[in-house]
Amino acid sequence: MDAKTVEFVTAKTHDLMAAPSCNPTLKTAAQAWLDAADKDAAAPAYIEALKQGVSTIDELLAFAASEHAVQIMGADAAKQLLAHAKDIQAKGAKFCDCPACTADLAILRELKAI
Repeated sequence: MDAKTVEFVTAKTHDLMAAPSCNPTLKTAAQAWLDAADKDAAAPAYIEALKQGVSTIDELLAFAASEHAVQIMGADAAKQLLAHAKDIQAKGAKFCDCPACTADLAILRELKAI
């Protein structure tokens, strides 16, 4: 991994970890990659975690329509999220567009892992 790629992935990893929607498992994998002296050696595990961490549009729709979303976010926020998910799906989105998923996808694309 060249220096420019490491710089980009490092910046996006910080964005990912700062996102409220980033799950703890992905944060742990992100921190492990940041801490690794050999970024290339650490990349496969990080890439796998990134692939598991990004939500598809279908997963976002299912979450937004769930009772779990209502419990976490409240009824109004869950309803707004569902409307947003339907809107971005209609516009062709394949993935969630929250800050965590956006950073996750940027890293995967930079590493040519998707």
